[in-house]
Amino acid sequence: MIDINLIRTNPDLVKENIKKKFQDSKLETVDKVLKLDQENRAIKAEGDALRAKRNTLSGTIGGLMKEKKIDEANKVKVEVKEINDRLLEVEKLEEEKSQEIKALMMTIPNIIDESVPVGKDDTENVEIERFGEPIVPEYEIPYHADILNKINCLDKDSAGRTSGTGFYFLLGNAARLHEAMIAYARDYMIEKGFTYCIPPFMIRSDVVTGVMSFAEMDAMMYKIENEDLYLIGTSEHSMIGRFKDQIVKETELPITMTSYSPCFRKEGGAHGLEERGLYRVHQFEKQEMIVLCKPEDSMDWYNKMWQYTVDVFRNMDIPVRTLECCSGDLADLKVKSCDIEAWSPRQKKYFEVGSCSTLGDAQARRLGIRAKGEKGNYFLHTLNNTVLASPRGLIALLENNYNEDGSVNIPKVLQPYMGGLTVLK
Repeated sequence: MIDINLIRTNPDLVKENIKKKFQDSKLETVDKVLKLDQENRAIKAEGDALRAKRNTLSGTIGGLMKEKKIDEANKVKVEVKEINDRLLEVEKLEEEKSQEIKALMMTIPNIIDESVPVGKDDTENVEIERFGEPIVPEYEIPYHADILNKINCLDKDSAGRTSGTGFYFLLGNAARLHEAMIAYARDYMIEKGFTYCIPPFMIRSDVVTGVMSFAEMDAMMYKIENEDLYLIGTSEHSMIGRFKDQIVKETELPITMTSYSPCFRKEGGAHGLEERGLYRVHQFEKQEMIVLCKPEDSMDWYNKMWQYTVDVFRNMDIPVRTLECCSGDLADLKVKSCDIEAWSPRQKKYFEVGSCSTLGDAQARRLGIRAKGEKGNYFLHTLNNTVLASPRGLIALLENNYNEDGSVNIPKVLQPYMGGLTVLK
């Protein structure tokens, strides 16, 4: 949610930003907000004037009573009652207008960074940089589900019976490797000075609407029936929600955390679900990183954060690239975002394994997260990034470390987590 002062002072900038995101249907929303804001400020002015008059009259009543002018005092009391009755109407109207303005404001996209390329959707995202040489071996790389099936480590049939499409049983050393990757990503971030955290896996609706747009919520979140609780789609949701309505001491900044959680997503829509594989599933596990910082520091942290993910994958012998998300591919709360994509030697292309985003003060405004500085309180900037999510990370590892004889090499950084095991056979 942007600052309403920006709409008051520069509505054209807000409209131009909406056009860059190809959401022209929201242009009239800016005008609606301006109109409602003017009406609401007039209502507030009336309320302030009524309160001032009431205070003056209340003082007058005391003087008249001392002078034994009872009739005159009673007349003033009637006037005060009329003012109080009107104030109730004004305050109710002010609350209704404020809620209406807030609802509209939450649909207006955040102002994107000047460096973000303008494009309609993810087909117009721009490659930034490659890390590691993308190799296609002379022998064929099987589909990842076939690799796992050959070593008896995947059971989707049973998962279909217990849970339905989009779930899986991961077994044996593949399950162990999956956990090793998450553990390595956790320890890597701890070494970088991030505080490790395991958050709640369910959050209330007021936190959900604080961290994401309504469209994202409907497309992603699973709601618990008859409860004001949602299963998290990423630990960022509860980690940012942890600071809801809090004022953080400036001396405590930046707050850097790395969190583990299972993640639950509907994954509906155009993409659908792959029946055999693990690329798009309803449940997965993820190591996340979250930063809360001063506004002037957010872009520096953004660049540090995506580099950490690149390093984690390169340490597992997986080539990756960074892809700048264009304006039309950015979620409404995001200022700037890039995807980290791993190389698939089987498909001979890259695929997404993580995403790094800075959201400016949008989440902080929605959730009331502020810092106390020398010049007063201000909204913090929030950032999040996937350190490693599995099974997508596992898919990348299997393909890039697959040998012609059907075995899979275990990267050196993961071997301590695998009891010294060097190869999956």
